[in-house]
Amino acid sequence: MCQNYTIHMSENTYSYKYPHPAITADNVVFGFDGRDLHILLIERGLEPFKGSWALPGGFMRIDETVEQCAMRELAEETGVTNIFLEQFHVFSTVKRDPRERVVTVAFYALVRKSDYRLIAGDDAARANWFKIDRLPPLAFDHDKIIDMARERLRERLRTQPIAFKLLDEKFSMTELQQLYEAINGVTYDRRNFQRKMFSTGLLEDRGPSPEPQHNRIPELYSFNEEEYRRKHTENKLRRNPFDF
Repeated sequence: MCQNYTIHMSENTYSYKYPHPAITADNVVFGFDGRDLHILLIERGLEPFKGSWALPGGFMRIDETVEQCAMRELAEETGVTNIFLEQFHVFSTVKRDPRERVVTVAFYALVRKSDYRLIAGDDAARANWFKIDRLPPLAFDHDKIIDMARERLRERLRTQPIAFKLLDEKFSMTELQQLYEAINGVTYDRRNFQRKMFSTGLLEDRGPSPEPQHNRIPELYSFNEEEYRRKHTENKLRRNPFDF
C-alpha cells in the first residue's frame, strides 16, 4: 500500500515524492528465409551499450499506449510497419537497465523476411537480420527476452497454424519442415513429418515449383486458412493438429 506520495497538481502534474519506474516496449521479430529462423536486431547508436546489438524498442511516451510505443519504435528503428504484434511477457528485473528503474513489455511478431526492406533510423545505427542460433552479444537482458519469445513461439506452434505466417503463400514441404526444425530445435523424419502434415487436411497442392532446387522440382503447397477456420468453428479439428 503506497502512503508516502503526493501529486502536486498546481506545481507539476508528474511530480512525486517517491521513485517510479519508466516503461519501455521491446520487439522480438521472427523472420524465415526458407532455411533458417532469424531475429531482427538494431545496432544501438546511443549509450548505454552504444555499438551493441539489441531488440528494436524504446521508451513509452506519455500520450501513447505500450502497444503504440512498440509499433512506433519498430517503425522508427527498422522501417518495418503494419505487422501484428502480440504481447507475451513483462520483464522487471530491478537492475536490467543501468539508466534507471525500467520495466519493459515484450512483444513478438512473425513476418516473411523478404517482405521488408530495413531502414535503420532514430537512435539505431543499423538494422539487420541474424540467424537465431548465431546472435551477437546483446544489450540489456535481450538474450533472456529472445529465449522466452522462442519458447512462446514453440508453444503456439503446437496449437495454432502460426508457422504459415513465416512462409510465402506457396511453399515446399522441405521449407515447412525446416521451419519446424528451426523453431523446435529438433530433426524430424521426412516421411513422418509429411504424413502428419497431410493428415491435417489443411494443405492444398499448388503444383510444381517454377524454380528447381538441388536439381529437382519440388511440389508447392499453400495453407487453406478458410478450411482451418471452418473446422475450428465447427470443432472438427483434431486436438493440436500442428503438434509434431
